[in-house]
Amino acid sequence: MAYNLKDFMAKVIAKNPGEVEFHQAVHEVVESVIPFIEENPKYEHGRILERIVEPERVIMFRVPWLDDKGIIQVNRGFRIEMSSAIGPYKGGLRFHPTVNLGILKFLAFEQVFKNSLTTLPMGGGKGGSDFDPKGKSDNEVMKFCQSFMTELQRHIGPNTDVPAGDIGVGGREIGFMFGQYKRIRDEFTGVLTGKALEWGGSLIRPEATGYGTVYFAEEMLNLKGDSVKGKICTVSGSGNVAQYTIEKVNELGGKCVTLSDSGGYIYDPDGIDNDKLNYVMHLKNVKRGRIQEYADKYDVQYFEGQRPWGVKCDIAFPSATQNEINADEAKTLIKNGCICVAEGANMPSVPEAIEVYLENKILYGPAKAANAGGVAVSGLEMSQNSLRLSWTREEVDNRLKGIMKSIHETCVKYGRESSDYVNYVAGANIGGFVKVADSMMAQGVV
Repeated sequence: MAYNLKDFMAKVIAKNPGEVEFHQAVHEVVESVIPFIEENPKYEHGRILERIVEPERVIMFRVPWLDDKGIIQVNRGFRIEMSSAIGPYKGGLRFHPTVNLGILKFLAFEQVFKNSLTTLPMGGGKGGSDFDPKGKSDNEVMKFCQSFMTELQRHIGPNTDVPAGDIGVGGREIGFMFGQYKRIRDEFTGVLTGKALEWGGSLIRPEATGYGTVYFAEEMLNLKGDSVKGKICTVSGSGNVAQYTIEKVNELGGKCVTLSDSGGYIYDPDGIDNDKLNYVMHLKNVKRGRIQEYADKYDVQYFEGQRPWGVKCDIAFPSATQNEINADEAKTLIKNGCICVAEGANMPSVPEAIEVYLENKILYGPAKAANAGGVAVSGLEMSQNSLRLSWTREEVDNRLKGIMKSIHETCVKYGRESSDYVNYVAGANIGGFVKVADSMMAQGVV
């Protein structure tokens, strides 16, 4: 009996009530994959869809820690181990007040297909806490990270589950967690990625998601005989992904004119060159200030409480967070001449916005393909740790570029609908699905 999308989603929603981001992520994948399964009924007989939407393991725990005033605080910790069909669970840890089970399940589900597309042997997982590192002292962040890892360490390992960083989890947090893992387990292993270079990290890891997104955009444009060179680009966010997206766009000859944070966005028509980008990196990574300060310093417009999708551009790089482009904003992008959207954040476009991209047949790189560069270099860091080697910047960057090219080729293979149009959504979903599904079939009912 063939799958019915509406009935399948009704069952998913009933089993996972209130987890709207997870429902959205599942719907987007299943919608693409059902026609493929109908052509390949072995996947239906193996009940792959029913199994793939169910996490292999969900871990929830309390995280008590002592603040600088000596008061006990309590947060909630999570790890979603979604699929280990093709390798150890792999995916970031997010520390942010909005973290909940539904958001982490959506991220873990996306991660399964993203990791599959990289061609590297990595399963999918995600985790984190509703802890907010903003406004906390280094000592408070350390106390929290140590308490968090005291519980998490029993569930992870270099051949089991290898977390990385995500929103709110940078080099500082990874360092504190790694130190606690080493202290408890008495072993120095590649159990976390995103480490500092001095103790097992990889060159290019901080840059990888932003660089990879731009490489993917370049591949999409190249297929049309075009390139990033000379293009006006809008970028949302002002963190790691946004910063290195701009760095790579500048290198390839494009011009980025916006950045944003939760307060609003700046518009710099002259472009955010490398000197201005260095200021942004200091502002956000060191001072932990607001993007409005950029507008004050360089005398450009600041739009409080708004997002940058009304600015005329050729390429949009949403690099902030999920669901940051709605249908009206997508229509405005198209109306203003946008020919390409490459997602640096996870699921930044709502389903109605994606429909707008597909109806207008613009180049649209969905997150699981376009932003896979971050986890790809995490995978390369795992390899270097296993080999006790450290590769050069050029070697890692070349491998990253090769991986993004390979992901693009997979999307084209499974998503080409005509001689001049590739549906990258279908291509990424089906391409990611096949490798995981075939592995699950080979391993039996597990």
